[in-house]
Order: sequence, then structure tokens, then C-alpha cells
Amino acid sequence: MSASLAAPLPGIDDVQSYWDRRPCNIRHSKQPIGTREYFDEVEARKYFVEPHIPGFAQFDLWKGRKVLEIGCGLGTDATNFARAGADYTGVELSAESLALAKKRFEVFGLKGRFHHGNAEQVDSVVGAEQFDLVYSFGVIHHTPNPRAVIESARKLVKPDGELRIMLYAEISWKAIMIEAGFDQPEAQSGCPIAFTYTADGVRDLLRGCFEPTEIRQDHIFPYVIEKYIRYEYEPQPWFKAMPEEMFKALERRLGWHMLITAKPV
Repeated sequence: MSASLAAPLPGIDDVQSYWDRRPCNIRHSKQPIGTREYFDEVEARKYFVEPHIPGFAQFDLWKGRKVLEIGCGLGTDATNFARAGADYTGVELSAESLALAKKRFEVFGLKGRFHHGNAEQVDSVVGAEQFDLVYSFGVIHHTPNPRAVIESARKLVKPDGELRIMLYAEISWKAIMIEAGFDQPEAQSGCPIAFTYTADGVRDLLRGCFEPTEIRQDHIFPYVIEKYIRYEYEPQPWFKAMPEEMFKALERRLGWHMLITAKPV
């Protein structure tokens, strides 16, 4: 496991302040924030750019089952779990993000429970509940003590339940670009913490709590940033010239997103 910053690491208050200033994906729409049109555009853009998410989450699989999301953000995946009929609970550190997730459920008439709290103490935040799925996409690598999240989450997973998480991949195109000074972990600069992992690092992180059943990589962001922020989707020339099968092979080997499915032990 490696980190994007040298020690000492920032604290949880620094992490919360960072995401409160600009919640993840908040600029995915030009519509008035909090409207139905805004949330629809946020969802459309998120899944256009990261089309692997629905297949990883398998929203329909959790109909009638209890789902806990650690780090619900603006509630995009939350909305789709709830729409599919899951008994949904979300935990979020950023008060700004949490308020929008709650608003989203109100706008679409969805049912769910939301908690403001630290993922490292998620069992205390949620209370004595057991879930069929604990899900977290792109969150755990941003907290000072990811292992604490895993240990806390283990207390909440049913014996026959499942953990599905996304962590940033150390051996990836994005990590190479960051190291070379051509990129940064997040859209906004100054991210306090962004750990990255190898497959062995994932196993070490989960050891004694969960046993991985699948670890795979996906997602290379291919678009010209200057055009992307204007909602124009033009691939970088080196990706544009690449056959789709070749690009997918590159994503499988050097994708930024490490997609992990695991069973409790």
C-alpha cells in the first residue's frame, strides 16, 4: 500500500473539510443543484464515464436485501440500490454530500436511512445491524486508517453476506501519470489522502476479516480534460487511435479502479 502524501497523514477532519468544500461529482450537471434534472444528469454522466459501476454493484441482485453503503456521496449508487428494491442505509462523512443524498431521495420518493459519521467507526454509527451487502466505491482509500474501516465493517456483515469495494490501484495508468506529474488523484487538487493498493495489498488490508473472491481492475479516464469540463467527450488522441479491444485490455491491466468482492471470514 502506498499513499499520495508523505507522513504524517492528515486527520479525519482534514478529509471531511476537503470533501465538504467540493463534494465528489457535484459538478456533473449544470442544472440547479438539488433538482430532479440535476440528479438525472449527475447519474447519466457518472455512469457514462464509469460504465463499469452498475455491473460491479449489481443493483438488482439486492432487491429485498439489506445494503449498507460506506461513503454514499451525492447518492447516485444509493438511488439505484433503492430503486432496485434494496433496504438501503448510507453513511457519509461529508455533511454537504449527505444533505444532497437525502434531498435526492426526497426528490425521487425513495426510502432509505442516512447517517453522518466516520467510516472508521461505521459499526458505532449504524448500530447493531447486520447487512447482506456492505458496499463502498472509491471511499476507503481516502481515510487515515483504512484497516479500521474493514474491521468495523466486518461487524456489520451477515455470515453469508458480501463486501464489495473499490480501491485505487497502485499499478495503474493513473498512478503512473500522477508519479510523472501529469495527473492528480481527484478532479480538485489537494486531496489529503489517496492510498493505492496492489492485489497483495488488498489481501493484507482484508486479512482476518474478509476473503477476496475476486480482485480485478478497470477504468482509465480517456477524455481531454479541458473539453470534458465543458461536457465535451473527446478522447485523448492516443486513446482515440486505439482499437476498443486494446483499450479494454489496457483497462484490465492498468485500470485505476481495483474492484474487490469478498466474503466474511
